[in-house]
Amino acid sequence: MKTRVLWFGRRGAGGFDSQVETYRRRVQQRWPAEDRVLRPVSGGRDDDPHKVLREEARLIDRALEPGWRLVVLDEAGRRLTSEGFARLLRDSEERSTPGLDFVIGSDLGIDREFSDRANVKLSLSPMTLPHQIARLVLWEQLFRATHILGGGGYHRSDVSG
Repeated sequence: MKTRVLWFGRRGAGGFDSQVETYRRRVQQRWPAEDRVLRPVSGGRDDDPHKVLREEARLIDRALEPGWRLVVLDEAGRRLTSEGFARLLRDSEERSTPGLDFVIGSDLGIDREFSDRANVKLSLSPMTLPHQIARLVLWEQLFRATHILGGGGYHRSDVSG
């Protein structure tokens, strides 16, 4: 199973690229992993943001792989623990899913019609996160899932009790 994170922005804009790359390489030890930046639609963001979102949805559509599961990050999406996220990934592996496309929208979000087509809407937090931080958190959770599924020592269950 392959994993890919599609996101809108510019590399280097948030200073998180090296950390993202570290986690991406670690994830790649279990699954082929790609971090792909998409260029946000320029112009019209203030005049007609819905049109911009529709155009960005078309950009995402062109980048998606046929047969892959689509996971859209959405603050109103499913809230999973790290273990629950790992189970979601294991389930995709067991179903012989060829890959998972994780999509992080632009500063405007994601077109609602596009988002409604997702196999999974996933929330990293009920709060709105900056794109670069959401991207970093997602890659870290993908890496954490590899350890949960593989029995590595990176993830620790609750030890406070």
